[in-house]
Amino acid sequence: MPPLRNTGADREAEGPEYAGDYRLQACLGAGGMGVVHLAASASGLRLAVKVVHARYAEDPEFRARFRQEVAAARRVSGAFTAPVVDADPDAVRPWMATLYVPGPTLSDQVKRNGPLAPAELRRLTAGLAEALRDIHRAGVVHRDLKPSNVLLTDTGPKVIDFGISRPVDSDLHTETGKLIGSPPFMAPEQFQRPREVGPAADVFALGSVLVHASTGHGPFDSDSPYIVAYQVVHDEPDLTGVPADLAPLVARCLAKDPAERPTPAQIMSALLPPSYAAEAFIPAQRRRPALPDGRDEASGPTPAWDADTPVRATAPVPPRRRPRPGRTGLGRVRLRPRPTLAVLAALALAGAGLYAALTPPAGGTPEPPARPEEVATAFAGWHTGLQKHGPTAAPACSYGGGALYCAARGIGLARLDPVTGRVLWSRTTPVESDSPKPPLLLADGLVGAATPTGPLRAYATEGGVPGWSADADLPELYRPAGSAVVLSDGRGGTRAVDSRTGKELWRHGLAGFDTPRLGPYDAVAGLTTVSETSADGTRTRVGALSPRTGEVLRQRSLEGDLDPLGLTGDGAVLLTSRYQASLSDTLVLLDPESGSVRRLALPYRIDIRGIAVRGAVVHVLDADGHLVAFDTAAPKGRVLWELETGAGNVSEPVLGPGDRLYFAAQDGRVLAVDTARGALIGQTRPRLTNGRMEYAPLVPAPLVVGDRVFGTAPDGSVFAVDARDPASW
Repeated sequence: MPPLRNTGADREAEGPEYAGDYRLQACLGAGGMGVVHLAASASGLRLAVKVVHARYAEDPEFRARFRQEVAAARRVSGAFTAPVVDADPDAVRPWMATLYVPGPTLSDQVKRNGPLAPAELRRLTAGLAEALRDIHRAGVVHRDLKPSNVLLTDTGPKVIDFGISRPVDSDLHTETGKLIGSPPFMAPEQFQRPREVGPAADVFALGSVLVHASTGHGPFDSDSPYIVAYQVVHDEPDLTGVPADLAPLVARCLAKDPAERPTPAQIMSALLPPSYAAEAFIPAQRRRPALPDGRDEASGPTPAWDADTPVRATAPVPPRRRPRPGRTGLGRVRLRPRPTLAVLAALALAGAGLYAALTPPAGGTPEPPARPEEVATAFAGWHTGLQKHGPTAAPACSYGGGALYCAARGIGLARLDPVTGRVLWSRTTPVESDSPKPPLLLADGLVGAATPTGPLRAYATEGGVPGWSADADLPELYRPAGSAVVLSDGRGGTRAVDSRTGKELWRHGLAGFDTPRLGPYDAVAGLTTVSETSADGTRTRVGALSPRTGEVLRQRSLEGDLDPLGLTGDGAVLLTSRYQASLSDTLVLLDPESGSVRRLALPYRIDIRGIAVRGAVVHVLDADGHLVAFDTAAPKGRVLWELETGAGNVSEPVLGPGDRLYFAAQDGRVLAVDTARGALIGQTRPRLTNGRMEYAPLVPAPLVVGDRVFGTAPDGSVFAVDARDPASW
């Protein structure tokens, strides 16, 4: 590595050529604490790398603060921030690398183009409230939210600069007598009681930011920071120019008493109907930073970094280690079924409906994956617009028998050629759905399709001729179960039909359960998981259901509000313990042989979207694209690596051949991760509806078949890419 140059007074004299293994290509901005550089990873991923000034590197207090900045940035969600990729707070010159986020700051946008239009302002309000919700959920208070710390991107606002943020449980407190923050956007308690600053201070700052965005000035304006401080503590805010429909909400955010301010969740609720219908703010192109060879940086507009703009980082937490494979032997399940690794893969996919694609036809053998010779040497990929008219939604697909079956909005079922993407036949449905269900592979050359409110109907795989139909009085959820399909109306009504004929096998309540939840099907044991949590959330009953008879063969009552997710490679049942709402703080492993229970604390509370398990390593993906590899074989569990992908509202993860993991994002991207290194190795381009980001209640997971990955997108399309070269996507 070239030596660090620390002589001279100009910026270049202070600039190293490398930060860790990242070559610094161009300067994006500089401030009082450090310089932010454009850089690239080995795979070509564009990064923004913050390197602190040399004069602060020897200051123990600054190093402690920088470590806290890195820790805070890692804790918060990457959907609304610039996610951290790497950092070394203990280097000679501490540095932190985050994904490069193209887009102007809110400060620059208002300065150049004036106040935001009402629709843009409403979307900004929703985006920043969502960002604060996730930041606070991670236990962090930002404490310096201001226009220059908000980046405007085509996927919504991003909050940056955690330089003075503080985790709620941090031991590093504000030093008495020091004023830390930006006075025009600070809350009264930051001037009066700095040690007691909590999440409500960020809500006050949000109110000030919204006034600036809508008027071009703050609610408390003066050339003197001392006068501003007096106004913040004692005067009423100036809301002149704030749109009438937002002014009351902004006024509540600017309440002097922290207890009177709304929470971020309450702000989001107050914006209903959802702001997703508003046009996304797409920032104007800005001059790109020149690279050392004179070329323009090709990724888009340059973010304006201010004095201490940190770049948020992901993952070098514990040293990255290759996950240890667990035992994968298959054992026939008895009264105490010992689940298998094959079932685990199905469990990890079931929430997105993809288990249907892997379920063997009744009475037959499982559909083999595509053979290597079936995959072209150079697969060019394809893209098919399955839905042509009306509001679009991401289709949901299944694979079996060498064919791809998909359902889309207005299309109940379509068969596609997996090699060319050509639609071979399709069947329309009058029922419109924002969350199409994946088709269900049945027996004897049948494929099933259902809408949220319609019946489950079977069609012939050749030609799509209608077959049997299982009508329902109430909308039902269904789970494929070998030669049967189990259906539940969510109110305690449970039944099963024969997958060949559609004939009802049984219909009754399940012994020991009032309103059971259907889980995945264990093809080896021939059992479907059922569970139910008590009304007070203190206990969860877990059982195994025989799909052909409706008999519950085994039940266990466990402490906590638990949700069965899958199995480990050693056959233990894997559940998560919900802390509150959708947040989980513990992995629970139930040994089906001995009945013993192990509880492993997760590194923090996670909104789990799904899991993928390889051996004893559980890959936990949260709703905002943060991926954690967790070794359950360690006595207390152990984090192998973490990766912040920056994708928001994601699908369940899916494992592929080798050390590969795939998942989809709300904007239609499919992302590929190397699970051996914990590295993002490729992603497809976004495929949005008319270039707009709409809310997707469910993001279908991709399908991995041999050397191909099939994905779906919110523009109503289905596409295929070559799994062998994710970097080329």
